[in-house]
Amino acid sequence: MKTTFRVLAATSVAVLLPGAVLAQDSTRFARPAAKYEFKVQKDVMVPMRDGVRLATDVYMPIGAGDRLPAILLRTVYNKNAYGGDAIKFFAGQGYVVLIQDVRGQYSSEGEYVVEAADAQDGYDAIGWAATQPWSTGKIGTYGCSYLGEVQYLLLKMRHPNHLAAIAQAASGAVGPAGGLYKNFGIYEGGAFVLSTGFGWFGRAGLKVKGATQPPNVDYATLLRSLPEIEMGKKAGFAPSDFEDFMRHPPADPYWHQMHYLRDDAKFATPALHVNSWLDVTPDATLYAFNLMQRNATSDAGREQFVVMSPTTHCGSEGASEHTLVGAMDVGDARYGYWRLYLDWFDHWLKGVDNGVTRRPRVQYYVTGKNEWRTAPSWPVPGMREVAYYLTPAAASQGQGGELATTKPAKETTQSYVYDPGDPVPSKGGTICCTGNPNDLPGIFDQSALEDRNDVLVYSTEPLAQPLTIAGPIRLVLYVSSDAKDTDFSAKLLDVDPEGHAWNVVNGILRARYREGMAKKVLMQKDSVYRIEVSLKAAAHQFLPGHRVRVYVTSSDFPMYDRNLNTGGDNATETTWVKATNTIHQGGSHASLLSLPVTP
Repeated sequence: MKTTFRVLAATSVAVLLPGAVLAQDSTRFARPAAKYEFKVQKDVMVPMRDGVRLATDVYMPIGAGDRLPAILLRTVYNKNAYGGDAIKFFAGQGYVVLIQDVRGQYSSEGEYVVEAADAQDGYDAIGWAATQPWSTGKIGTYGCSYLGEVQYLLLKMRHPNHLAAIAQAASGAVGPAGGLYKNFGIYEGGAFVLSTGFGWFGRAGLKVKGATQPPNVDYATLLRSLPEIEMGKKAGFAPSDFEDFMRHPPADPYWHQMHYLRDDAKFATPALHVNSWLDVTPDATLYAFNLMQRNATSDAGREQFVVMSPTTHCGSEGASEHTLVGAMDVGDARYGYWRLYLDWFDHWLKGVDNGVTRRPRVQYYVTGKNEWRTAPSWPVPGMREVAYYLTPAAASQGQGGELATTKPAKETTQSYVYDPGDPVPSKGGTICCTGNPNDLPGIFDQSALEDRNDVLVYSTEPLAQPLTIAGPIRLVLYVSSDAKDTDFSAKLLDVDPEGHAWNVVNGILRARYREGMAKKVLMQKDSVYRIEVSLKAAAHQFLPGHRVRVYVTSSDFPMYDRNLNTGGDNATETTWVKATNTIHQGGSHASLLSLPVTP
């Protein structure tokens, strides 16, 4: 079946020039105007090397020439319903656009296992596209979330015809690289990313074609139910890989079949990495950006660029003059994405010298200050790690104390009881795809949590000068517990003069993985351990009169699954014990928050 479309768009604009701060110019946000109409051939069955055929829609520009470059999108979300704006935009610019259902989904043949076949299938799809009579042999790839992750898997395959990639929110495909073991973004610090995983698998990750999520899912009850591994069955979800993902810990050999990124992977394709600070894995995007430069096998492969917006998952292009991220207006976060995307493909697939590779390598949005900035690398030049020591205050309200740049000479401790039956509730943060209207990503006032006895609150004095951070954020804790295993979770917050505590970024570490995700080591009662909780990465300015604050606790539910504190299998157990957890401060056990302070 063939259909012809006419696409209209706004006028073309010039590319951005490098600079320390990017000034806003509303004309550059418009999409370049369409040049061509196009026709569509539906459900072309593209053979893979094992004979399985994947359904592919071919969008062919009319009058653009007999041989054209192509842009490939591979989706789990149904090619008939996904990505229309991007497909029509690129087809209107003279590219053949291919959108393909991944193996085992919708109109494609085969059995579906999340991302297990996508490295090989992506390679075969590139090979097919490069040899078609309409093709110049120059192929690019595009897409966000799952569509970005399959690009990361493909990039390590180094197909000679894969000449450009635009991978958005793709960093769930960073597996053991950097010791991160993100594994589809489903693990963080060894904890299972519960609300995201439960929601995504119940809606998009089903193995049964045509299956849909049951109506009126009771998320609150199901997420609290035990054992965790039976949540999907209790909800009435069709079969999926949810149980296998939960059953296999981060470094289990099970994950080898997904071909996630490793530190020894090699790369040869120029890639534009796009993500957002409130995505599930912003730190992993920045790690992949550096990894692909470091392990490039060619000059072209070293052409890696990254854009980090302030939005939530796959929300970068939707920014407005007043960009709402959760409950926080982070300002005018618009950016000339479509001009950049077109320039990227025009340069690498059509040979246009448009200056796209002379742009700054890193372009990132600083929340708080609410402006775009540029840098030649990440972390940004001049960044220095500054330690803010956790220091009990003589007159602190509730539990916690101060964040001070002077290390306390005397060692002290503070303890709290973590009860898995009453976990600290999540509110916003770095999640996506929950399907739950009561569990949204983004920035929200967290101050109501400060009345809990299981949340330690540490704050600076009101700042006299602005404090800007851009880079990785770490919380180094000296801890002990009367449990065999427990979690330590944290949030970095910006407290305004009115007392609202706005989350900047969050993180967690399951104590059994304190020596690395590939090594489980249970705790000995009351022994003191040094652990590092990654708070991922951020770019933020704390304004004068604001305070820097950090929460330290042992749960953030349902963003992360609850540690039942037994030292056993959290996925299958149904009982828990309370844990008395202790934070050590000062002296030889000086716990600290490490902030990446920039000039």
